[in-house]
Amino acid sequence: MAHWLDTVCADFDYAILSAIRAFAQATNGIFTTPMHVVSFLAHDGICMILLGLLLLCFRKTRRTGLCVCGAILVGALITNVALKNIVARPRPYADTARLYYEWWQSVGAPLESDLSFPSGHTTATMAAMSGIFLTTKKKYSWTVYIFVALMGFSRMYLMVHYPTDVLGGLLAGAIGAILSYLAVRVIWMWIEAHQDNRFCRFVRSFDPIEALRARRAAKRASNK
Repeated sequence: MAHWLDTVCADFDYAILSAIRAFAQATNGIFTTPMHVVSFLAHDGICMILLGLLLLCFRKTRRTGLCVCGAILVGALITNVALKNIVARPRPYADTARLYYEWWQSVGAPLESDLSFPSGHTTATMAAMSGIFLTTKKKYSWTVYIFVALMGFSRMYLMVHYPTDVLGGLLAGAIGAILSYLAVRVIWMWIEAHQDNRFCRFVRSFDPIEALRARRAAKRASNK
């Protein structure tokens, strides 16, 4: 599978990576540090997971947080558990005789421990941001895809992924988000239908900020 990708998609991958390399040279590498920062935000999906957990904490965003966490989980299963091991594609810089290796060194030679296809960083970001998009108002939430585009670009800019790796990550993340969204809809419908259940009522209604405000109000009332 890796050989097939490297053969069939070679021209496509090279055209895009060479254009990105030309961009890096034309801008004197001023975007190298920002691209490292952007890439770091999805390292092991940690920041995306923390975002999902934060959204889970509050009543108004709990459904979104649940969708985000589920999307990241499904995306990770598709990418890290299945596709990376099945395809087993080496990183662009793995072959020191290729130009990619030289380009990779010029941007700081960031090492990655796993295989290349698909991009795990892009998968996690696409999954998380699509989870937000699917569960919030579309008028503004489409802007989350700007971050997805930046993440995909950063992975190519740093020469740790081929463009086809990024496209695979986008697809895996989108599938993860859609499956999570459908599952959360069913779960949420069940929760709303069982408001007499203490746990369901807690999941549906509890908010730490509102609870804190109520506690402070009760304390002030008792002091009067």
